Amino acid sequence: MTFKPLLSVLAMTLAGCSLTPDYRRPEAPIPQAYPQGGAYAAPAPQRAALIDGQALFNSPALQQLLGLALENNRDLRKALLNVAAYRAQYRIQGSALLPDIAIDGAAARARTPADLSSTGDQVTGADNSLQIGLTRYELDVWGRIRSLDRSALQTYLASEETQRSVRIGLVAEVAVAYLTWQTDQQLLAVTRSTLANYQHNLQLIQSSNAAGTASDLDVRQARTLVFSAQGQVQAYTRQVAQDANGLRLLLGTNIPARLPVADLDARTLTPIPAGLPADLLRQRPDIRAAEHQLLAADANIGAARAAFFPSITLTAGAGTASSQLNGLFDSGSQSWSFIPQIHLPIFTGGRLGASLDYAKIQQEIGVVNYEQVIQSAFREVADGLAAMGTWDAQLKSQQDLVRASDEYTRMALQRYDEGVDNYLTLLDAQRQLLSARQKLLSDQLAKWCAHIQLYKALGGGWTEKRA
Repeated sequence: MTFKPLLSVLAMTLAGCSLTPDYRRPEAPIPQAYPQGGAYAAPAPQRAALIDGQALFNSPALQQLLGLALENNRDLRKALLNVAAYRAQYRIQGSALLPDIAIDGAAARARTPADLSSTGDQVTGADNSLQIGLTRYELDVWGRIRSLDRSALQTYLASEETQRSVRIGLVAEVAVAYLTWQTDQQLLAVTRSTLANYQHNLQLIQSSNAAGTASDLDVRQARTLVFSAQGQVQAYTRQVAQDANGLRLLLGTNIPARLPVADLDARTLTPIPAGLPADLLRQRPDIRAAEHQLLAADANIGAARAAFFPSITLTAGAGTASSQLNGLFDSGSQSWSFIPQIHLPIFTGGRLGASLDYAKIQQEIGVVNYEQVIQSAFREVADGLAAMGTWDAQLKSQQDLVRASDEYTRMALQRYDEGVDNYLTLLDAQRQLLSARQKLLSDQLAKWCAHIQLYKALGGGWTEKRA
C-alpha cells in the first residue's frame, strides 16, 4: 500500500482550496448599437475615453464653481469617508488570514481552607506565568476566510466606484444649478425690460385716453400686460434667489462675489461623442460598482459552502511559570502548550443550508441588479442622444419664432398708431413676443441640461482616443 495519493490529497488540502464559484460576467442585455432614426444624429461609431468633468465646460465661472464643489460638498465628503470605512473593514477582514500573536502575563494567589485541603492544613498558593503564543488561529483549509476577505475587497472597490458616481453626479448637478441660475437671471432681465416697456405704453395710452384718442378698454388691456409682467418679475426674482440657495448647498460654501462674466451664447459645453454601448461597461462607475457587488456575492457563496466543512484552529504558547515571581526565569521554569481543535458541524437546525441559500439568492439578485443598471444606462444614453439630435433644430425654430414675433409686434404697434387695428391685436403680439423670448431661454437651458445629463449617462464625459 502506498501513501503517495493520501499525501498528495493532504498537501492540496493544507495548501487551501476555494469553494467560490467561477465568475462569469453576465451578458449585457442591451443592443450592440444605439437607436437610430429621426430623433438621432447621424451615427459615428468610435471608441472613447473619459475626460475630467471640469474639462467639459468652457465657462471659467463654471470651472471655478466646480472646483469649490469638489472641495467642499458634504455629499462627496461622506462618499469619500464611506470609501475609507470600507477600506478599514477590508483590512479588518484581511487580518483573519494571519495569526494573532500576543504576550500574556498573569500573577495569582489563592488560599485554600484546611477542611478543603488534601493535607488537612490551610494552604496559600501562588501562580505566576509569562507566555507568548498564538491565540486561536484558524487554518483556512476550505477557503472560508479567503472568501470573506475577497468579499470585503469587492465591497470596498464597489464603494470607490460609488464615490466616483457621486463625483460625476455632483459635477452635473453644479453645472445644471449654475446654468439654471444664469438663465433665470436672464429671464428676470427680459421680463423687467418688457415690464418697463409695458408701463411706458400704459402711460402713453392713458395720455391718449385723456385726449380722447384711446378707449377705456385700451387702458384696461394695457394694464393687464403690466400686472401680468409684474407678477412674472416677482416669480423670477424669487426663483433667482432660490437658485442661488441651491447652488450654495451644492458648493458647500458661499458663491464667490466676483465670478467671471458668463457668456451663455458661446459654446459653453464641449461636444461629447457617444462611443459604443459596450463602452458603458468600462466607463460607468455604477455598472462597475454593481459588478464588484456581484463578485462579492460570489465570494459569500464560497464562504457559505466552506462552513459545511470542518474548521481547524490552533492555540499555542510558550513561556515560563513559577509559584514565585522572582523564579519566572529560573532554570526549569519553562512551559508550553499546543492545543489543536477541530470543529465538524453535524446538526445546525438547517442554519448552514439556509445561509448557503441566502448567499445564492443574493448572487442572483446581484445579477439582476447588474443587468438592470446596464439597461438603465443604455436608456439614459439613448435619451441623451435623442435630445442632442433634436434640440438644435428646435432652438432654430424658436429663434425664428422670436424674430417673427418681434416683427409682428412692430407691425401691430405701427398699425395701432395709424388707427388701422385696435389695441387687442398689439396686446396679443406683445404677449406672444415675451412668451417666445422666455421660451427660447428655457429651451436653451433644456439643451444644456440634456448635454450635461448625457455627460453623466456616459460615465463622466468622453473624447476621442488619440492614436
